[in-house]
Amino acid sequence: MELRLLRSFIAAAEDGNISKAAARLSLTQPALSRQIKSLEDDLGVPLLERGAHSFSLTASGELLLREGRALLERADHLEQRIKAAARAQTLRVGYSPSLTAGILAPAMEAFSQLHPKARVELSDLSSTEMVEGLQKGALDVIVTVPPGKEVPEMVWTPVQKQRWCVAVPRQHALAGKTTLLPADLDGQRLVVYNQREYPDYWALLSGWFKSQGIKARVASECDGVTSLISAVEAGLGVALVVERIACLVPERIVLKTLQPQPAPVCISAGVTTRQTRDKVLAVFVEELKRAGEVFASGSHHGE
Repeated sequence: MELRLLRSFIAAAEDGNISKAAARLSLTQPALSRQIKSLEDDLGVPLLERGAHSFSLTASGELLLREGRALLERADHLEQRIKAAARAQTLRVGYSPSLTAGILAPAMEAFSQLHPKARVELSDLSSTEMVEGLQKGALDVIVTVPPGKEVPEMVWTPVQKQRWCVAVPRQHALAGKTTLLPADLDGQRLVVYNQREYPDYWALLSGWFKSQGIKARVASECDGVTSLISAVEAGLGVALVVERIACLVPERIVLKTLQPQPAPVCISAGVTTRQTRDKVLAVFVEELKRAGEVFASGSHHGE
């Protein structure tokens, strides 16, 4: 029995409609029908009771649907284990420096002590690139803020909650204030992350600005934390950033406490459902959690 044919049968049985299942599998309806017929011929039993415009499962079809799901899950798990072994225990990690500063390094150090033969490959990516990389199998784990919309077949483990602060050039008029109010940001030139690559950052900020009655004035969009810090340092504007960025900012920038706060950011480790049984990967995620807990007590809260 070919797994390819089994997948086609299960898709049709779950959708209850050949046309819908064919579209989901990127097949034509006749091609899917032929695959199911081929599976029936291989097994020597009918799996579907076909009507003029619909079908129902036979007793054999019901049994294959139940057992076939478990079989495919085991096959997928075996495939992931074989691929992981072929990579010689290499973990491909997508991350954002502004979110993982002070967390990723100690987690990697602790992980390497537990798995000295494992290699960790880091990729500095935008939130959109991380999710896409994980879905396509180019990454094993990502450390970022989970998207606002649910992503299928993805599991998130909270690592640390971070508060917001405002990055201000040291010579800026707001630099002399101890705490900033929402009204202090009204009409200010803002330096922000690129909307296309950081859609959830934009959604959170625009929602908070609207709730506070603040008129946003975007002066510069940046493709990452390095360019954002450079833009603020150059005096192009102020930026709303998470507090952990304190590890990265130069002396010409000060971080100011913001009250009231937008909702805190929940930094999380994301993996696919296919990888939840990977023990080495689970250890790495656990060390991320541990590092997040340790560094939470030393969080920077602005000047």
